[in-house]
Amino acid sequence: MDEFWLHPRLGTATRDGQAPRFYLLALQHAVQTLDADPRWQQWWHRSGFLDCELGIVTEGRLDHLRPSADLRRVDDRLRANFTCALPPAGTARDELVRRAATEVRTMFELIREALALPDLPPPPTPSAPPEDAGEVPVTAKGLPSIPRELEPQGYLTLTQVQDFFGS
Repeated sequence: MDEFWLHPRLGTATRDGQAPRFYLLALQHAVQTLDADPRWQQWWHRSGFLDCELGIVTEGRLDHLRPSADLRRVDDRLRANFTCALPPAGTARDELVRRAATEVRTMFELIREALALPDLPPPPTPSAPPEDAGEVPVTAKGLPSIPRELEPQGYLTLTQVQDFFGS
């Protein structure tokens, strides 16, 4: 089985281009934990895809209607882009770790349903990112101004999600 079947791409669409660093680290760590788990590797092998590019865009006051995603085949890989609501300011680190693990598992539940795969394996126990974790590469894009009549929409469209990572 190949290691590294899962390749995270993180982004933020917050108005100020900022997202809490620890939450982004927790999301990345949750993805890396699944990537290293032999049960999840075996489960993914049944998908027929070599690997998965998992794009996660954190949003400030916007929250995409979920579960919703942009899922596309690109050669022998699945490109799956999702939005993810930012937790409230001041959320404790252990809660951020739990939320990140839950968000990533929810994304894979949607992938599982879309690809008609068997049930997900048990999730690994959520753990905090290592203390010496480096910087997380993050694509930051400001949202375009939207007309006042669309303001109540309150979420990114699937087209915006598709285009976020330039793919």
